[in-house]
Amino acid sequence: MINGRMRIRHRFAAIRLRRRVQTYFRCRAHKSHTIVRMVFSSSVFLFAFLPVFLALYFAMPWRAAKNTWLLVASLFFYAWGEPVYVALMVASIVANWAFGLAVGSPGASGGRRRALLALAVAFNVLVIGFFKYEGFVAENANALLGAAVVPDLELPLPIGISFYTLQALSYVIDVYRREVEPQRNVLYLGMYVACFPQLIAGPIVRYQTIQEQVVGRRETLDDFADGVRLFAIGLAKKALLANTVAILATKMLSAGGPEIGAVGAWAGLVAYTFQIFFDFSGYSDMAIGLGRMMGFRYLRNFNYPYISRSITEFWRRWHISLSTFFRDYIYIPLGGSRCSAARNMFNIAVVWAVTGLWHGAAWNYVLWGVYYGALLICEKYVWGRALAKLPAPVGHLYCVAVFVFGWSFFWITDPSQLVPYWQALAGAYGWTGASTFWELTAWEYLPVFALCALASTPICPFLKERFLAWVENRDPVRIREDGIANPRRLDTPSLATFDAKPADRRRAIAFCAASVSYDIAIVALLLASCASVVSGSFNPFIYFQF
Repeated sequence: MINGRMRIRHRFAAIRLRRRVQTYFRCRAHKSHTIVRMVFSSSVFLFAFLPVFLALYFAMPWRAAKNTWLLVASLFFYAWGEPVYVALMVASIVANWAFGLAVGSPGASGGRRRALLALAVAFNVLVIGFFKYEGFVAENANALLGAAVVPDLELPLPIGISFYTLQALSYVIDVYRREVEPQRNVLYLGMYVACFPQLIAGPIVRYQTIQEQVVGRRETLDDFADGVRLFAIGLAKKALLANTVAILATKMLSAGGPEIGAVGAWAGLVAYTFQIFFDFSGYSDMAIGLGRMMGFRYLRNFNYPYISRSITEFWRRWHISLSTFFRDYIYIPLGGSRCSAARNMFNIAVVWAVTGLWHGAAWNYVLWGVYYGALLICEKYVWGRALAKLPAPVGHLYCVAVFVFGWSFFWITDPSQLVPYWQALAGAYGWTGASTFWELTAWEYLPVFALCALASTPICPFLKERFLAWVENRDPVRIREDGIANPRRLDTPSLATFDAKPADRRRAIAFCAASVSYDIAIVALLLASCASVVSGSFNPFIYFQF
């Protein structure tokens, strides 16, 4: 009897705790969910925040003032959409600043430093685990136990928590490894963690990449112009391409496989394939461009992944900052490839299980991680050598088929709907399902698909390199092997730069005309993108879930 009363008392205590936490976060976060979040492709950012920020940033003569203003502006940028979670970000900054100082102390013993590093890792994992995965764990635990034992607090997800937490954690680990010096100014470390260009959707910037730039960077007119160009290209990717194909992708997904048949299913999946690439790579380009305006040199995050000839190559080109993070901080510490085949398979499996969960607290992301982990293991130990011997077009078709199908795991968040959608892809519901060909409207997007396919390749850098080689009277650089599309090229100066030293007067005149035309085209893209944003066109943002 007493035990029964105790269980009831604990049950009601858990319910009261859950309701208090829910009430707190919902009340505090209510305003943030009624305000449009400030992303780069929003009117408030383009016409209010960015002009004011840049004007004040360049009006300040001292580096310390610029860095402090960047921190304040970044916190305001974050608070615009998530006011309740600014305190969480500040706490993360202060905690990791303290961890960095502690593990980087010259007088600390090896055992003390290892213990502090373990504490730092536990702190960051618990923060992201609680706010991102509490509901997922509660849901699955209760389903397994058959009763509501674990309370689901239904916490709103802090925007960008996956990105800034990994960024802060990488800083502490690099300090522990003696690869960087600890940053003693908490405001400067806060600027690095909260810096608004890469805050919401990356790239994940390693502190060692910008350590010297925190104080020693120099803003130049050329860098600012290159940054504007790259920002305009990224905004066009997002506003003109990703948002357009997102309309078809959303329509096909909401209809379901039996309603749309093979034509609609494939059209929707291809549309999503282009949407996620131009949405995310466009945002990365904008982030790199904004950083360039302020003198930062961020590394590339996407390098034409859709031209890959294997899945191994694909993941060297897609979301490079995340791939390198998991490689350097999980895969290699586990033993990497310098171990037995069985151990290496285990290492790959662990990395991709973590990668899948990192992308979202849902089973479809776990399946997505298992899918790519299995493929990478098979490429390494089963058919990789045979694949390398195939003609390049065959390898490319194989890779396209794999990643297009793989996006179905990512796109369809309800695992129970995966099989019906795959059946539609295979033609189980006919060509158009319960719809007519004209009702699907997929045919209207064929010109957009063609444009997206071209924009997914390095055709523009190829033509630019050919022209500049002619202007300078030299042999052109091979784009894929030695130029901008080389997977090993992580620098960004050539992404939007249009510069050359003409060999003679005739070529100089041609170069000047082309340079002016190039900038006119950039301005046209910027104006068209801004017009799309102002018009209130469909403007989803996939990576809010992170």
